[in-house]
Amino acid sequence: MDILNLYERVKNTIQLGESHFREFKSALEGRPDRKVPRQVKKVCEDIGEALVSFANADGGELLVGVEDNGLITGVPHSEEDIEVMLNAYKTHVHENSFLPMVNHVQLNFDGLTILFFAVSKGTSEIYQLPDGRCVRRQDKSTVPAPMNRILFERQEVKSRGFDREFVDGALSTDLDLTLVQSMADTYLRGMSVEKYIQQIGLGEYAGSGLRLRRAALLLFAKDIQRWHPRSQVRIIKVNGTELLSGEKYNVLSDEIVYGNIFELLVKSWESLRPFLAFKTEFGMDAKFEQKFIYPELACREAIVNAIAHRDYVIQNGIDVFIFDDRMEIKSPGLLLSTISLNDLLELKNVHESRNSLIAKILRENKIMRELGEGMRRIFELMEEFELSKPNISSIDNYFSVTLYHKSVYSLRENEWINLFSNFNLTNLQKKIVVLGMNDRLISPSDIYQALNTNDRNIYDREVTALRVTGILKEIRSNLEASKMARQNNKEKQAIPRFKIELPTLDNSFSSETAIFVANLPDDIDEEKLEKHFHQCGKVDRLIVPRDKHNGNRSRGFAFIWFNNQGELQSALKMSGSMISDKVLRISQYNPPKVHARRQSGKVRGRR
Repeated sequence: MDILNLYERVKNTIQLGESHFREFKSALEGRPDRKVPRQVKKVCEDIGEALVSFANADGGELLVGVEDNGLITGVPHSEEDIEVMLNAYKTHVHENSFLPMVNHVQLNFDGLTILFFAVSKGTSEIYQLPDGRCVRRQDKSTVPAPMNRILFERQEVKSRGFDREFVDGALSTDLDLTLVQSMADTYLRGMSVEKYIQQIGLGEYAGSGLRLRRAALLLFAKDIQRWHPRSQVRIIKVNGTELLSGEKYNVLSDEIVYGNIFELLVKSWESLRPFLAFKTEFGMDAKFEQKFIYPELACREAIVNAIAHRDYVIQNGIDVFIFDDRMEIKSPGLLLSTISLNDLLELKNVHESRNSLIAKILRENKIMRELGEGMRRIFELMEEFELSKPNISSIDNYFSVTLYHKSVYSLRENEWINLFSNFNLTNLQKKIVVLGMNDRLISPSDIYQALNTNDRNIYDREVTALRVTGILKEIRSNLEASKMARQNNKEKQAIPRFKIELPTLDNSFSSETAIFVANLPDDIDEEKLEKHFHQCGKVDRLIVPRDKHNGNRSRGFAFIWFNNQGELQSALKMSGSMISDKVLRISQYNPPKVHARRQSGKVRGRR
């Protein structure tokens, strides 16, 4: 048996540096060239605060006598003072707080004394400092944490401690030793499997051998079915927007993947990914590329969160339902009582892990973010793809994340935005452009609200860009807005100052016989489109705007002119007809009479 002694463990901890689970404290103070021992009282206060913060979070280790950069400077105090410091975990916490200590010892490194403390994550109580304050660890900092934010219900106790329970009869040979060794080499090259398991807290050496915690098996088991028969992800593809039963049963495929956590992370993504691709394109680099319904990273983040944060006490697996209009990822276990749905919806950095050991391993291997960080990234990615906000819920003993295949803009808003396609607008600029639909006048406060920011730099950047292109036109100067605000007793930012100028085609053709065609295939060509409308009459002119940055493909819409009103009316009646697999949306084109750039694209016209 390769036993990791405490000296090696502490040495490795120092090499790894401070983190969410590790903190160093100096026992010295003063100028760099005149360091003196710190007051014992102050050191004890630091020890109490650090240990309470770790116990209220995910557990951790504290080293006294080590600088922030990992330099060992030692504890030059008397043995009597050192004994006082070693007892700070009792004397400098609230009298009713009993910390779940793992270690509190004095060690000698090259003639220098350091103090090593290790504390587990609390599961049955909230820990306080002598003055009643609650603090908890967040990344590399200790932050205030009101008790009502870290109180949890009794039923959470078992699920919170489940991954840390020792499992009788489990041996290191029950683990995928190749996988564990690769993790150990990533942690510190040359470290053995047994020492790695002990170093990261997944096992402890006893007289009978290495005792494994449940987290070790969930993460690395060779045969996960033996230890947790529902360590699985089920992927169900549904034909439609609702799951039906009986004769109307509409499940197209139903696949279950099993494995330990690391296997699930790979297998579940491999099984899910094909369902997310909706087309394959020949890209600019002469390679076929898959285009996805949802942002890939958002889907992966949702799967990782489900696997890492699920309640493993519940003997159910993770379910992923893929509907035509959405994807639902359902993870066993309600949201922890210390986290609210509002915190997640407001994209706050909520740091809480039901499975603290599992989360620690995945986080330190850069596989996952904390729940709040991961959820925030999902929301950001959906917004970047201009898709509706995800929905999250915590009901019926499941936590669910739903991603929608639905544009954040309405049909009319998308058609409006398409009219500005030549300008390659950013997502934020599109939000401003939408404000100007139907000749609506726009105030600065409207823009700030649409951009969901108070940052003046962001406002200036996007507004300036739109003004330079001529899309955003100033209708009232800053001075005029100030005067109107005083007259109307309003905030100046609420005074309309801009309007949107719609780009128009040149006026060499009358718009009275023109139609706007939306939802075209991106591979449409002018000849095919003209042929589609030949039954309506003679096409006098046809423009298909194209994207020069995407293989000169169609932008999905076109403008077509006919000779007279009769032909125009016939063309309008073709709304709902199909080209390839696309249902066309057709409306009359009514451009405002303003000067703007001419739409680019191939033109087929006759004079």
